Amino acid sequence: MSCPTSTTNLPTAIRPSTLRTGLALVVFVALVVFAARATAQVPVQAGAPVADHATNPTIATVPFAVGEELVYRAKFGKIPAGGAKMRVQGIDTIRGRPAYHLVFTIDGGIPLFRVRDRYESWIDRETLSSLRHRQQINEGPYHRNTTYEIFPEKAEFQKDSGALEKSVSNPLDDGSFIYAVRIAAVRVGETRRDDRYFRPDKNPVVLTGLREDTVKVGAGTFPTTVVRPTIKTNGLFSENGEAYVWFSADDRRLPVQMKTKFAKFFLTLTLESVTTAADTPARTQPGSP
Repeated sequence: MSCPTSTTNLPTAIRPSTLRTGLALVVFVALVVFAARATAQVPVQAGAPVADHATNPTIATVPFAVGEELVYRAKFGKIPAGGAKMRVQGIDTIRGRPAYHLVFTIDGGIPLFRVRDRYESWIDRETLSSLRHRQQINEGPYHRNTTYEIFPEKAEFQKDSGALEKSVSNPLDDGSFIYAVRIAAVRVGETRRDDRYFRPDKNPVVLTGLREDTVKVGAGTFPTTVVRPTIKTNGLFSENGEAYVWFSADDRRLPVQMKTKFAKFFLTLTLESVTTAADTPARTQPGSP
């Protein structure tokens, strides 16, 4: 398929409005299903109070550290569509509570339709519950900045300066799922269900292990387990939709490939490189309100 030079030449299935919707949804599912990587590495319950380098016994055990980064390449059908990054950015202070700062960015699109999105999450270091979630969306002519303040102690959240709304116990936002879910990794024939997403109407998130497969991506060749995510939505990841994630079959459980299909095309993210925390010196960010 040749790269179009004008949005008017795009197939109906990939006109800008459709691409924007698809990218937004693949971002959500990419963040959510990435949780399985964390669950495989440290099989303990979320929020279990254990020592962090023997200095603070209330810090929860986590399988990641500041500086970890995964880099992805994106394609829409056969058309290059930019890339994405997942990173543990640092440690901030949110309402007096130390929190991991997690960042997911996507930069790409198609000719005449550019996408530059940034999703940030802050999760409490003791409970691994979400404290804040920020979305900065720049997709073609569409722009939106939204901040959610999340209050685990009250099971409530606030969108921008709006009224408080009902949440759930031990809430997780999109990015929190990346690192905070602490149950066994999904394997072939198994199903995992989670009802901790901070907006109750979007629960549950269900992950189903489908089959084993071997895939080659920029970061290497990996034996994998293919997992299908199902999200309570009328969009692409509903029970009738198609979305798949290939997790490496080693102890790292890296999400090496992610695909979601709508109309006749797949939007695909493939892992290009991995930077571990050991490769990047850890740093603590200044406190924030």
